Amino acid sequence: MKYALIGCGRIAVNHVKAVVNNHLDFIAACDLELGKIDILFDKTNYMDRDRVERYTDYRKMVDEHPELELVAIATSSGAHAEIALYCIDRGINVIIEKPIAMSMADADEIVRRSEEKHVAVSACHQNRFNIAVQQMRQALEAGRFGKISHGSIHVRWNRNRDYYDQATWRGTWAEDGGCLMNQCIHGIDLLRWMMGDDVDTVYGVTRQQQHPYLEAEDVGMAVVTFRNGAIGTIEGTTNVFPCNLEETLYLFGENGTVKLGGKSTNNIDVWEFADETQEDAKNKGLEEVTSNVYGNGHTSLYTDVIDAIETHRKPYVDAVAGRNALEVVLAIYKSMKIGQPVKLPLRDFASADMKGTFLTGEE
Repeated sequence: MKYALIGCGRIAVNHVKAVVNNHLDFIAACDLELGKIDILFDKTNYMDRDRVERYTDYRKMVDEHPELELVAIATSSGAHAEIALYCIDRGINVIIEKPIAMSMADADEIVRRSEEKHVAVSACHQNRFNIAVQQMRQALEAGRFGKISHGSIHVRWNRNRDYYDQATWRGTWAEDGGCLMNQCIHGIDLLRWMMGDDVDTVYGVTRQQQHPYLEAEDVGMAVVTFRNGAIGTIEGTTNVFPCNLEETLYLFGENGTVKLGGKSTNNIDVWEFADETQEDAKNKGLEEVTSNVYGNGHTSLYTDVIDAIETHRKPYVDAVAGRNALEVVLAIYKSMKIGQPVKLPLRDFASADMKGTFLTGEE
């Protein structure tokens, strides 16, 4: 399958590993700085780099390679929607790094056009493929939790000045958003997915506490009500001293309690069910070793997308999933802006609408 990568920064290493593991035909790479492509190949020890054509203009790359079947988009967040729509309109399947877009209008347009063009679009929420997450999901789908009472996600990480200095777009409302949009959206995706997806209201509060050189928030909390009666809470921050602490997901039901832990929901810290079986023993204390907070899920996500393309089905993590995770983040932002709960579905709101919220980095 002919493949190209657009954006060769921090997360691109995981994409190249997924390309190698899935034996894709990597024919082109694009970045505004050509030097980043070679740096990426050095980091991954990619042996077939001489076969990969280099571009700084994604439009030129796409237009010169009509044979492309799959493109991954790993650029600054603010460019995701524009690039995705350009590829979709040309019938190219896409994997879009989170967030899928920076506005509800763009996210809804990606969903609409992908369905119109019969193109596979996957939001890169790779943590859905974590072993621990998959075990929780299987128990949920089997009805083992019973009625869900409530759940919560806690993303307690650290991002310092050096991280934000690596790219000028980081921490800006137009191109990135804050910790909820960038670091915490994976956990938000998991919480919404596990708790029934059908959100009723979101009430959120955000602050800019320790990163005065940024436009956006570095801590945010929210209460989410679901139409099935369950309640969810969200806590996300990049203010944890001195380094990443944890990403934990709790799910509480009448017949079961599970806590996923580790740096990126890659462990099972608690696994208790009323109908306990011998099979449950292997889940208690499960730990999936990962080399970084991005986990191991990119390879599995790519495998699924390739199969989805070949069998003409939707990917496991499709464009709607990406849209739904974005909707919760933007609902938190809007709730902060207006000072009251926000009813879903959310329409016509963008991260850029938050400009001026914190008079720090924007002064």
